[in-house]
Amino acid sequence: MLDTIHNERQNNIVAEETHMHTDHLVMTQEHHAAKHKRRTVRNGRKIENSSPNVSDAQIVHLNKEQPIDDQEKSVEDAQLVTLAVDPPIIERDQVVEFMNEASNPQIPTGVHEVKMDLPPIAGYAAEQLLPLPDACAPLTHILHNLSTYVQMALDETPQTPPDGLTIDESAAVRLYTIEWDGPHRSLYSMLNYTLKSANRDELLPYYKYLKLFLTALAKIPCAPLTTVWRGVTKDLSADCLPGTSMTWWAFSSCTTSLTVLENSMYLGTTGTRTLFSVETINGRSITAHSHFVTEDELLLLPGTHMIVVSQLTPAPDLYIIHLKQVIPEETLLELPFEGAQLYPKKKRSWYQKKRFIIPLCLCMLLCIGAIIIGTIIGVQKPNQISKQRCNQPYPLHEAYNTGKAPLAIVAGSFTNSSKIDLAVLNSKNQSVDILLGSKVNTYETETIYAAGSAPNFVYNKDINGDGNMDVVITNQNDASISVLFGNADETFQSSIDYVVGNYPISVTSDDFTGDSKMNLLVVNYDDNTVILMFGDNGQFSTNFNAMAVGLKPTYIVSGDFNQDGHIDWAVTNSGDNTVGVALGLGFGFFGKQHIYSVGSNPVAMTCQDFNSDGQLDLIVVNYGNNSISVLFGNTDGTFQSQMAYDVGISPNSIVAADFNNDTWLDLALTLSNESSVGVLFNDGNGVFQGLVKYTVGSSPSSVKANYYSKSGHIDLVVVNSGENTWCILSNLGNGTFQSNIFYVTGMNPVSLVSADFNNDGLPDVFEINHADNNGYLMLCNGDGTCRARIPHRLQMEATWMAAGDFNTDGMLDLALTNPNNESITLIFGNEHATFQSDITYNISFSSNFLATHDLNNDKKLDLVVVNNKNNSVSVLLGNGDGTFQKARAFKTGSRPTSVVVDDFNNDNKPDLAVSNLGAGNISILIGYGNGTFRSQRMFGCGANPYFVISNDLNHDNIRDLVVANEGENTISILFGSGNATFQAQIKYSVGRKPTYVLSGDFNNDNNMDIAVVNQLSNDMFLMLGDENAKFLEQIQYATDNTPGPAVAYDPNQDGKLDIALLSEVSNKLDVLINQCE
Repeated sequence: MLDTIHNERQNNIVAEETHMHTDHLVMTQEHHAAKHKRRTVRNGRKIENSSPNVSDAQIVHLNKEQPIDDQEKSVEDAQLVTLAVDPPIIERDQVVEFMNEASNPQIPTGVHEVKMDLPPIAGYAAEQLLPLPDACAPLTHILHNLSTYVQMALDETPQTPPDGLTIDESAAVRLYTIEWDGPHRSLYSMLNYTLKSANRDELLPYYKYLKLFLTALAKIPCAPLTTVWRGVTKDLSADCLPGTSMTWWAFSSCTTSLTVLENSMYLGTTGTRTLFSVETINGRSITAHSHFVTEDELLLLPGTHMIVVSQLTPAPDLYIIHLKQVIPEETLLELPFEGAQLYPKKKRSWYQKKRFIIPLCLCMLLCIGAIIIGTIIGVQKPNQISKQRCNQPYPLHEAYNTGKAPLAIVAGSFTNSSKIDLAVLNSKNQSVDILLGSKVNTYETETIYAAGSAPNFVYNKDINGDGNMDVVITNQNDASISVLFGNADETFQSSIDYVVGNYPISVTSDDFTGDSKMNLLVVNYDDNTVILMFGDNGQFSTNFNAMAVGLKPTYIVSGDFNQDGHIDWAVTNSGDNTVGVALGLGFGFFGKQHIYSVGSNPVAMTCQDFNSDGQLDLIVVNYGNNSISVLFGNTDGTFQSQMAYDVGISPNSIVAADFNNDTWLDLALTLSNESSVGVLFNDGNGVFQGLVKYTVGSSPSSVKANYYSKSGHIDLVVVNSGENTWCILSNLGNGTFQSNIFYVTGMNPVSLVSADFNNDGLPDVFEINHADNNGYLMLCNGDGTCRARIPHRLQMEATWMAAGDFNTDGMLDLALTNPNNESITLIFGNEHATFQSDITYNISFSSNFLATHDLNNDKKLDLVVVNNKNNSVSVLLGNGDGTFQKARAFKTGSRPTSVVVDDFNNDNKPDLAVSNLGAGNISILIGYGNGTFRSQRMFGCGANPYFVISNDLNHDNIRDLVVANEGENTISILFGSGNATFQAQIKYSVGRKPTYVLSGDFNNDNNMDIAVVNQLSNDMFLMLGDENAKFLEQIQYATDNTPGPAVAYDPNQDGKLDIALLSEVSNKLDVLINQCE
């Protein structure tokens, strides 16, 4: 706290204020009138103000502790009282006194003397101890608008102040700390100026206040012997020679934090400066009674007498003076009351008090000690190191992609497992994404790897022989391939790009040279070539062998067709409707191609033994005439003429596997224009029949088969390029499938592969996105699910959601607000984190927030919906089957924004707390236990409260409130009294535009902490609580742009709270993993 006024306002302020436009002044007054209305009288007190600049209107305030019935009457009576206006308050960054009186245009300037011979401060103690308004009455003609700040100090004082102070005593301290606009910017500035005057008569108007103020300070225990700091922007070294005594006659605010003085508002880092280091013996810590509760403020009393111990000049124009406080020989400050302790009691040494009994005790201890030591040695355990407080719970965080403009998040098990999943509401996508948790509850929505321009095909194999799966991607637009070598930790190395031919479209890998090293064959669509790239443990030659093939080649496979030990290959040619087969000769050479006719526009192919004769066969997918061609292989590497089968419309990819467990290889094809997958079953002779189609996403473009669950049956994975998703079709064991989960991909996915990329024995998925120029790796869990985003498309744009089992089927459902069409949406959950079709309920009002709870104790979840446009909340009682009764509205304050359901009066019936953005207060609605509520009671908080939560912050088994005040960059804490009333708010400064708050024990010290999401400063403040429920230690965590809602939960079940935080602009989800021991 500054005992004199800061430098930001110089003498020209008076001239500037004189010429301000009248209409601007009127507008400012109206603005503050709208923000700071007070409604009831506190304890019946009325404060008169004799200043001609202040209205004589009565100021009233809500008495938060009066009985319920009386309180309601006070509110009604208050409507007849003229409302007063709170003037603006000066917010301070940190408390420390800046000794420069010239900056205050209302106080005569003069050099601050550090050595003064003034009369003692006496006479005030004879005054009667009065209530604060009466004690300040003689000062109303000295300090402009003082009565308003007296009332403010009383309003902020709790009913039971700390340190045994009365309300008036504590409020007197709080009044001393308040700062406001000119002409008199604080009580302390005028008081301290007067204390330093040699004319003690000038102090007479302050006597009544001094009596109350010093009585309060005398009751506060002396702080332990400590060193405090104070700065002066001038050279006082000549007056402070070692051995010199000096007295500070004013109240002196000091800081225990040396770094605070670097602020240019106080000492700064340049210019002439004197820094006092003071060893204090009777400082008073007034933080618990200060208007600024986050400041570590130590107050020295008037008449503080000190000796200069030493001085130091560590840099030019910087002087450090070491002072030691001593008790003066004569009384410099009169005691405020008889028996008051201004200085710590002198303690006699223990041996002086016990000089007779000590010898006897020593003898007894020697005897007993021998026994104890022997016992301890026999049973002693290793020393246990006391647990240190964890001050950095979240050194690490993991970021995951979400949909566009994520607005809300909830946590829960959407698969009815022990894993905790997340649901994210994406406004611009009109979707809810489900992020499935893994065994360690990470949420790999996808791991993104860059590719070349317009990737169109992906292939996987261990091509460098290190035991890890690698990936090769063909890039259409820049005539290249990208090789990504896999690591053993679920990641890939940076891609290595190789220039190949024009429009590469397919690739395969094998040992074509017989040297046990993997080579690559790449198909170039525009060049009508296949090129061989010689490999050397993952390195590939840039001088390759190009081989001409048919027109517009599209797909290549390889194998030993004639069983001579040399690898052969086959390529589809879409331009001339053929397949070309080249037999290997060894050392990378191939014989003349054999050409075979197939269907129209062949685009894909698979190579397996389909008729069990020991020879590899070819099956070709013909996109142009909706068919497949089966070419059975001969022993000499040639193939028989095709057998054609009609399939669905526009087949474009194929995979072979035994789907019905009869040992014969069956087929699955994507049918692009039907948005389906077709399955054909093999009769064992290579004859396929029984086409069955399964609906998937829009325009499926690639399919692969693998064991994605632990059922022992081969499942299918499909990528859908028309809607940017991929999905798994679970095999029921008899060759039939059910489509259960769709996952988000990048833009225009065109190809995918499936393999175990993280060596956990489970197949994963890697797909490439043609429009995004990248590939996504999605890790799978082995239960038919993968750790990726599962989108559910919504019928309309939503803004908030809550999770609960609304139809009592054991599965989590979601309820969402739709403000644009005055409705809510219910989506009921199925197994595997999928949802049924949306159900919309019209509620006839616009809402941006809702909460769920059993409000009438019928074991069925109900809804509380906030109606921000008609200043109410509506209750929809649930029927237990997913339907709800007609909404019933209850009045709140202006522009409500959020609601929390809790029991605020300990009657085991749910109550409501609502943040009222427009009114700047909190509405409390006491519940009857049947889904109805009493009329609201209002409690003050900061400007524009946006979000409110409840928790027991001080371990008294009473629910408290935490409010995010986005209009003034603070949070308010309202401690509950147990009867649905709350103590006066305590404010803490946070980042810019706080919009969401969380509470929990984030550092595992058994004290509740608070996390604050600040939307404009792009950060999160973690405020660590102590055993007194004070939140003075703040840790700042940077976030992405415009951080949004957050949820605190324990997904990995390690007993420590983690935090999931959305970012609306960057479309990210950050998960902060708690690292405390």
